[in-house]
Amino acid sequence: MAALRSTVARLLGRTTPTPSAPTPPLVGFVVHGAGGVHPASAHVRVTGRMTALAASGAARVAQVDPVRWADGSDTAHLDVLLVQRDAFPLAALDAALARAAREGTRVVAEVDDDFFTPEARARLAQAEYDPDRLAAVDRVVRSADAVVVSTEPLRRVLAAEGVDAVVVPNGVQPGLWDADADGVRARDTGGTRRVLYMGSATHGGDLDLLRPVFAEATDDDGRPVRLEVVGVTGDDATWFDRLPLPGDATHYPDFVAFLRAHAGRWSAGVAPLTGDRFNDAKSDLKFLEYTMLGLPFVGSDRPSYRGADRHGGLLAGDDPAAWQEALRTAFREADDRVARARRYVVTERTVGADQPGERAWRAALGLS
Repeated sequence: MAALRSTVARLLGRTTPTPSAPTPPLVGFVVHGAGGVHPASAHVRVTGRMTALAASGAARVAQVDPVRWADGSDTAHLDVLLVQRDAFPLAALDAALARAAREGTRVVAEVDDDFFTPEARARLAQAEYDPDRLAAVDRVVRSADAVVVSTEPLRRVLAAEGVDAVVVPNGVQPGLWDADADGVRARDTGGTRRVLYMGSATHGGDLDLLRPVFAEATDDDGRPVRLEVVGVTGDDATWFDRLPLPGDATHYPDFVAFLRAHAGRWSAGVAPLTGDRFNDAKSDLKFLEYTMLGLPFVGSDRPSYRGADRHGGLLAGDDPAAWQEALRTAFREADDRVARARRYVVTERTVGADQPGERAWRAALGLS
């Protein structure tokens, strides 16, 4: 019969049609910024994963203008709408949620900080978050079909608010961090050792923890150890040095390129955190980033970094002497500790790879 159908088709000048492959679902995402220029959190948590998702062929992806999608100016049907933090304006949220319900669009909220406890909200209100921005986060999270968070402590914060969430740990993007490289070892010139602390301007209070640490820090040979700060605070001080960022390094990929270009000047990377609930919900991103710079990691013994010590990192309490000893250990054991950390980051914490965190992220989107 198959031969007969083929013969008939040829006689009629036709070929048997080949079934077309199903169109992959369309995932829209809402983040601050546009044209590939976004806040660091958007690059780390959303756009890097969206790029990997599109490359895999499992979905089509597109950044969505939230207001145009809410009012219907953007007529595209979305299978999934992912909203990061407060990127959807509060005034447009009701219309967007109503449209999602009508069209069967799955809404996913993505948050990587504590926006919910009274202490955290007070801290954010003192920074750049006005009441509408905080309300937008709350509204999206409580209305979403799925919520993705970056840490287990943050999941517990939301659970206390009656919201279920799935933990998707932060990962590094190979295109930014060159996951196949061996890292850069510090150039040991025999002079003062430099130690890197980098981050956003919200970490000024954490920086203060390091003042007594570096007041008298030395390595095993008695050489002085000096802290070098990139970002973190706009204040000037004499107890640390500042490495200024060029104007174009405020964009996260450029910031990463800047750090990689200077990685050889540092002997370790540090990540202090004060003991408060807002910090306890933060992720271990600095451990990942310092590792990919080829630097041994020394961080505060807080929930954010617990577990890093199983993969080559070093943790210290608030005692300056404990920090100084951890730094000396980091200098002595740098090669071994960085190698262990890199194996872990590359095999278990890389965006787009077949790893538990990445599978959990796709499941939250409703993708197989």
